[in-house]
Amino acid sequence: MTELKIVRAEMKREEDGSYLGKTVFEVNSHKAGYEITFFSTKGKDWDYSLHYAGEPGIEEQLLEVDARLEEDDDWFDTLLDAALDTLPEV
Repeated sequence: MTELKIVRAEMKREEDGSYLGKTVFEVNSHKAGYEITFFSTKGKDWDYSLHYAGEPGIEEQLLEVDARLEEDDDWFDTLLDAALDTLPEV
């Protein structure tokens, strides 16, 4: 996935069994980096929130990334898997 560059990722399991994680990433030719936060109560259906990782960038680019995440399962799965891969083995 050459358009995406994973900067860092993390995921943890809360005491109630839910999952909370995030992936910081960059998109080629975009001014700003992004952070996507993931949440799931059981690890199957995921909610997410997308925002800038640091300084704000161009709003149209953020909206493009958000639309791409909605439409492109590969993008979403790549970012989610990066976070899930950091879960400690139980």
